[in-house]
Amino acid sequence: MKQWWQRFKYKLAGWMQGRYGNDELTYALFITALVLIVLSYIPFLFPLSFIALLLLVWSSYRGFSKNIPKRRRELERYQKIIGKPKSFLKLQKNKWRDRKTHCYFKCTNCRAVLRVPKGKGEIIVTCPKCANRIEKKT
Repeated sequence: MKQWWQRFKYKLAGWMQGRYGNDELTYALFITALVLIVLSYIPFLFPLSFIALLLLVWSSYRGFSKNIPKRRRELERYQKIIGKPKSFLKLQKNKWRDRKTHCYFKCTNCRAVLRVPKGKGEIIVTCPKCANRIEKKT
């Protein structure tokens, strides 16, 4: 059985050579499809299962595609759309994690988010992006 499995993995790897494979967008499509499948069990939400099926087909098509430049452009568009909400949520998570030890504020010049330790009194902070000096009380 072990030899059969090894041969199968070798043949599968040879077949996948030159294909795009999985990326962040493929995983997002797959997870969204799974969520829609679960939601489709709620009464009157059965049409969501068709949408989930389309998403599963699309994610499989992306993974097995040989048109790599087109798949990369799709991924770049996805990352451009999802980038700002993702960075906002990451900042909120970091603010919550550091709420007892650090203060967060924005630079008055370039609007970059800066983090300073709490309880230091009046301090002068230099923005690493624009070198603007800001006096802040922590």
